[in-house]
Amino acid sequence: MAKEIYSRLMSVPGGGDPFDRHLFACAIAMALSSPGESLTLGLGLSEECLAALVGRYFPHAPGLLSGLSLSGHGDEPLTIEEPDLRTLLLDYRTRDLIEEEWLAHIVARRCLGANHLWQDLGLTGRADLSGLMRRHFVGLAELNSRDMKWKKFFYRELCQREGVLICKSPNCEVCTDFSTCFGVEDGASLLSGHPVAKPTLSDSTSGTIV
Repeated sequence: MAKEIYSRLMSVPGGGDPFDRHLFACAIAMALSSPGESLTLGLGLSEECLAALVGRYFPHAPGLLSGLSLSGHGDEPLTIEEPDLRTLLLDYRTRDLIEEEWLAHIVARRCLGANHLWQDLGLTGRADLSGLMRRHFVGLAELNSRDMKWKKFFYRELCQREGVLICKSPNCEVCTDFSTCFGVEDGASLLSGHPVAKPTLSDSTSGTIV
């Protein structure tokens, strides 16, 4: 189901940056394929924000919102750390775009999932998530210079902001949990069970690969 939704979204003309369009299509497809969950709740967006996102990126997707289960308050936090995750991301926003507000909400909500974050976002691989971070939250991406798993990295940053010591070892090299924080994040895409074609990640302001 998710693969078909993604294909439908990407097969019709739309606006915005092609890579961002891919990111949003993946997240929408994953949220729509989650049984018993409204689209707004799955994305952490209000009904108004979701309508604005769809209007900008998927204006010709037939009936995307009609008949769907929506919650006007889908952006209300589900956990106590969710607002802090949104704030962490937005403190490092790169372009001051409305898309970065939408992405902060979506990433924070999908962080609550049980899989790798890139999987719960419906992305094709971890590289997609790293590309999202470099494009829209570059300062935060640069702080993750050692390529820690993104979800682990986010929560470590939140703990450091609160002055909470979570690491039992003086440095990562001697930590017995090294693989937990830095291990390979492989696996199949939950969108389709295998990688899907996606637009090239490009810097729309310069036309160069980032």
